[in-house]
Amino acid sequence: MVGYPTIAALDADLVECRACPRLVEWREQVARDKRAAFADQTYWGRPVPGFGPADARVVILGLAPAAHGGNRTGRMFTGDQSGDVLFRALYDVGLASRPTAVSADDGMRLHGVRMTAPVHCAPPQNKPTVAERDRCAAWLDAELAVLQPTLRSVVVLGAFGWQAGLRAFADLGWIVDRPRPKFAHGARTVIRRDGKELVIFGSYHVSQHNTFTGRLTPTMLEDVLTAAAEHAGLSPERPVAIDE
Repeated sequence: MVGYPTIAALDADLVECRACPRLVEWREQVARDKRAAFADQTYWGRPVPGFGPADARVVILGLAPAAHGGNRTGRMFTGDQSGDVLFRALYDVGLASRPTAVSADDGMRLHGVRMTAPVHCAPPQNKPTVAERDRCAAWLDAELAVLQPTLRSVVVLGAFGWQAGLRAFADLGWIVDRPRPKFAHGARTVIRRDGKELVIFGSYHVSQHNTFTGRLTPTMLEDVLTAAAEHAGLSPERPVAIDE
C-alpha cells in the first residue's frame, strides 16, 4: 500500500475496503438485521476508521469494531459496553471531553489520543482470523506511518492487538526486541528507530468478560492510560461536570 499524506486521505479509502469476504458479508448482514434496541437506526455497516486527532501523541490499539457498536455508529469503540468502559476511563484521566460515547456526532473529543484497531470490520463472534488481521495490516501500517512524527506512546488492549502492533512497527522499521516481548497487563516495551523511542504499554482488553469478572478494573485501566499520557508529555484536561 502506498503511503498516505494525511489521515483523512487514508480514512477515505479505508471505508471503501471490501478485501475480506467473510467480514464484508457479516458487517452488512448485521447492518440489515440490526438489534431490536437499534431497529430504528441506520447502521454504518462499513470498515470503521480510527478516531482522534491526526497529531496524537498516544495511540490506543484495540481489536476490531463491535457488531452493534462501531459497526452501527461508524466510530471506533462507540455505542457498546466495551467502549463505555474505555471512554469513561479516558474522561476520568482527562483525555476525553465526555464520559460516554453514543454516536459519531455526540461531540466527543479526544485530547492527544487516537484510537484504532488492527482489524477495521466487525468480525463474527468478535474473532477475526489471522488471515483477516494480516490482510488488514496494510491499513494499520499506513495509519501508524502518518502518526509517527508526533507519536510517543501506544496503549495496546489485549494480546491480539499487542502482536499486531509489534508487527506493524517492525514493518515500519522500528527495532523490536527479539524474542518479541510477551503481552501482559502492565507490560511495557521500548522500540527504537533513528534515535527516537516509543513505549508500548499493555492492558487487558476492555471486553465485557474482563470488566464484568474484575480481571480489568477501572483503576487498572486508568493507571495504564495515565502512564502512557505522562510518557507522551500530555497535560490532560481534567474532567469537568457536563450535562448528559
